[in-house]
Amino acid sequence: MTVDVPRRPALADRRARVAVAVLFFTNGALFANLLPRYPEIKADLGIDNAVYGLAVAAFPTGAIAAGLLAGVLVRRAGSARVAVAGTVLTGAAIIAAAVADSVLLFAGALLFAGAMDAITDVAQNAHGLRVQRRYGRSIINSFHAIWSVGAVTGGSMAAGAIALGLPRGQHLSISAVVFGVAACIALRFCLPGPETEPNSRADAEGRESPQRTGLRTAYLLLALVLIATAGTLVEDAGNSWAALYLSGSLHASAAVAASGYIALVGAQFVGRLVGDRLVDRFGQRAVARAGGLIAATGMGLALAVTTVPGTILGFAAAGLGVATLVPAAMHEADELPGLKPGLGLTIVSWLMRLGFLLSPPIVGLIADATSLRVGLLVIPFAGLLVLVFAGALRPRRW
Repeated sequence: MTVDVPRRPALADRRARVAVAVLFFTNGALFANLLPRYPEIKADLGIDNAVYGLAVAAFPTGAIAAGLLAGVLVRRAGSARVAVAGTVLTGAAIIAAAVADSVLLFAGALLFAGAMDAITDVAQNAHGLRVQRRYGRSIINSFHAIWSVGAVTGGSMAAGAIALGLPRGQHLSISAVVFGVAACIALRFCLPGPETEPNSRADAEGRESPQRTGLRTAYLLLALVLIATAGTLVEDAGNSWAALYLSGSLHASAAVAASGYIALVGAQFVGRLVGDRLVDRFGQRAVARAGGLIAATGMGLALAVTTVPGTILGFAAAGLGVATLVPAAMHEADELPGLKPGLGLTIVSWLMRLGFLLSPPIVGLIADATSLRVGLLVIPFAGLLVLVFAGALRPRRW
């Protein structure tokens, strides 16, 4: 009897993994530096919840407008170069949003930031999946865990800047320069070569009839979009509303209010840190179902019993529950048969941002009509959505 010993990745592959991790870190940290400053921007601009919701919806609008360009850019310029260029431009747009003196300028800056972020997201995930295929096992969740570390770092930097009274423009200029330089350094260690590597799922399922393969691919793509959208709905609740809910509805201090977002992305980090091992052992389907149940139950209880500590724990449960959803949907989409390289990943990344687009104005309108507590019921709803569609994900695959 022989035992298969996992192949040790080559040095270039290990360096590429670190480089991709840096790209994910900078992507998470850049926007997270802006989010805790939203209540301050909202107050300075003198806008209500509905207008605020429409303004921050400019970010996902820009992402949807530019998202489909990502696949073309990646195939022409390479995923690593596209990811780094997108990172630098995202940082510049965030600075513009921070110093905007009108709602239109604020929304316009977020529109451009969203467009660059969408392109960066597809490019860094495409490169991460290239590295994963070199490793021969699941590592994509670890990259998203690093994104969560970056988000926690960025949120903590913002909380510190607020506590020190640092002006928004100065604070976000520093973060844009630091993380932009880090991304440029990472570029030299990324994988060279084309983006058109074969994948096992397409090879395995490509033997079916073209009609059956096409119908199956369309169904799976739709289900993967819904699963990823559920993840983005929860993430947006933390991005756009956690600080406002804690500071406004529950009267927490500004520093404590920032903890809601930090708790969500911190729990996401924990879920993604162990996500690859859980996926290798139990499969994407079981992990997604368990996560949907955790998110729905945890945030449902937090909204039912309104306390500051309980609400922070509820956001943490939501982040933990959706930790592997977006990586799972992207991984599966990248291996769908019958599609051009990167097309499935691009479509899922593009359409999942409908969650970011629709969530802010819907939650804002509900909050103005009833309360923000009612509006945040979108989080338990997203958890239930995952329970319904998780069957589209495959069981243990490695």
